Amino acid sequence: MEKKSISEIKTLLEEKPPSAAFLAQLKEDPRKGVQQILTKLQKKQEKETELRNQFIQMCLFENRQRERGYRFIAGIDEAGRGPLAGPVTAAAVILPEGFFLPGLNDSKKLTEKQRDHYAAVIKEEAVSWHVSVIEAGEIDRINIFEATKKAMLTAIERLQPEPEFCLIDAVRLTYLRCPSESIEKGDARSVSIAAASILAKTERDRIMLALHEIYPQYRFDSNKGYGTKDHLEGLAKFGPSPCHRQSFSPVAQATTIHQKG
Repeated sequence: MEKKSISEIKTLLEEKPPSAAFLAQLKEDPRKGVQQILTKLQKKQEKETELRNQFIQMCLFENRQRERGYRFIAGIDEAGRGPLAGPVTAAAVILPEGFFLPGLNDSKKLTEKQRDHYAAVIKEEAVSWHVSVIEAGEIDRINIFEATKKAMLTAIERLQPEPEFCLIDAVRLTYLRCPSESIEKGDARSVSIAAASILAKTERDRIMLALHEIYPQYRFDSNKGYGTKDHLEGLAKFGPSPCHRQSFSPVAQATTIHQKG
């Protein structure tokens, strides 16, 4: 049989998964380029297997509740508790049984491109989802922890159908209309919470990019409201903006300095 060129082999592997017979032919091919392709393919397959196994492991909390008869299981997580500016967001997501998205993980472990891609898939395939936003003024009024809980409760209340069980990242919520479980580091251990983490994060990032257009001096486009060097420098020079959290110490200090000045 005539040997295929390196480019032809690459094209074939891109079009469809290789058969066992084709892989056997490639293993016998002495060309360095072919062996490099095989090595790359093997690493890709190993990574796919790793992500698939990780995803299966992250479904254990959901599967446990489905075995108990619950159908609509919501994952809940927040984004933005630590920043000096902008809102705190919380998302609630009910994923369908059989949902499969290898690579889904805690939003902080993903790139922006990955988060955007996964967010689109989650919104498309979820049974229901909602993202709730609590602005800086309300955070100052009721404190960040209470604002986070309020955002989570609001997100849960907006789900249709109503969840029958809630899996919540770290926070314990009261006044829920269904049973719940609080899971430490749940965004890396539960697919539903990981999905909520991604939706909360991508929505908050979108808001912070919009705020950057209004207040470019704080560089919200890069720091998303966290207390980075460029953000603190902006605070020191210009003072706080209306979207800053006045109850957070660095912001309060900057307010005092500018009031004296």
